[in-house]
Amino acid sequence: MRNALAAILLFLALPSAAPQTPLAIGSGRLTIAGTSNIHDYTASTTAIQVTRVQLGALPAGGDLLEHALKPGGVEAFEVTIPAKSLASTKDGLDKNMHAALKAAEHPEITFKLLRFENRPAPATGLRAIGVLRIAGVDRQVAIDITTERKDAALIVKGTLALLMTDWGIVPPKAMMGMLKTDPKVTVTFEVAVAASLT
Repeated sequence: MRNALAAILLFLALPSAAPQTPLAIGSGRLTIAGTSNIHDYTASTTAIQVTRVQLGALPAGGDLLEHALKPGGVEAFEVTIPAKSLASTKDGLDKNMHAALKAAEHPEITFKLLRFENRPAPATGLRAIGVLRIAGVDRQVAIDITTERKDAALIVKGTLALLMTDWGIVPPKAMMGMLKTDPKVTVTFEVAVAASLT
């Protein structure tokens, strides 16, 4: 449990807090997977940025991560992804996807933390409750998060199933309406965090 929360805190301290946090990000990727009446598709980005990190007051000489594990240690964070950074491997999909996301009017997708909860047994890990903004629409979501230690890095993974229509997004169509996408998509992310906790 403590390792899971530490990993999440490290992930959330990307890169705006990097000068004050003893960590290094090895890699990170967010992927959206969906389907249509013709084929499955994915779109992904590595442009994951933390635009706001606010930790509780750290006592002089205290350890940042140990302090962050205590109640009130993490007060707020916000993750931002440029909508136009999402890219697929299908010809013509990106243009339709960016239009559906209203990327010109709302260029950023954001997640703002409200709180952490333990996942219901028998599941392990944590659940991040927050507000997800897509195409200018805010909705509360719950993201299940797990962690795994790999050598000197912590691998943080999260998954969220959602409906595009909940954010007012019209599922993209192509080929004069012959290709129709399902409004259900699955969002996953994985980031490798290497840190010195000394």
